[in-house]
Amino acid sequence: MNREELLVKKPMIKIHDKLFPCPTSAAMELIGGKWKSVILAHLTGGEKRYNELRKEIPTVTERTLSLQLKQLEADDIVDRKVYTKKPPLKVVYSLTKFGETLKPLLEIITEWGITAAYEKGEFIEMDKEK
Repeated sequence: MNREELLVKKPMIKIHDKLFPCPTSAAMELIGGKWKSVILAHLTGGEKRYNELRKEIPTVTERTLSLQLKQLEADDIVDRKVYTKKPPLKVVYSLTKFGETLKPLLEIITEWGITAAYEKGEFIEMDKEK
């Protein structure tokens, strides 16, 4: 089916052995939740090491970050490269070719987040010397 037929026929979509009634719900299976899009947004500028992501996203727990990265890697959205064979390992994460297709969406979400912060919240500068 081409894209036009998909919009007319509206077939169910199967991802991870689950059925979804629309493309939006299927997309949210892959990038939904509190942290996945945040992690992806931080990878749009290029590869990052695990600790760089931890510093840039200080409110995510180590366990959650690790689990979300593993899920994103399993879904071929994030690539994990190990550069050394013995400890300490150098591991970097980056967007795959498929993950790169999310860049325009992530940029729009970031811009909307800025607008939402102006409209509904406030910006608070945190002390970076901790």
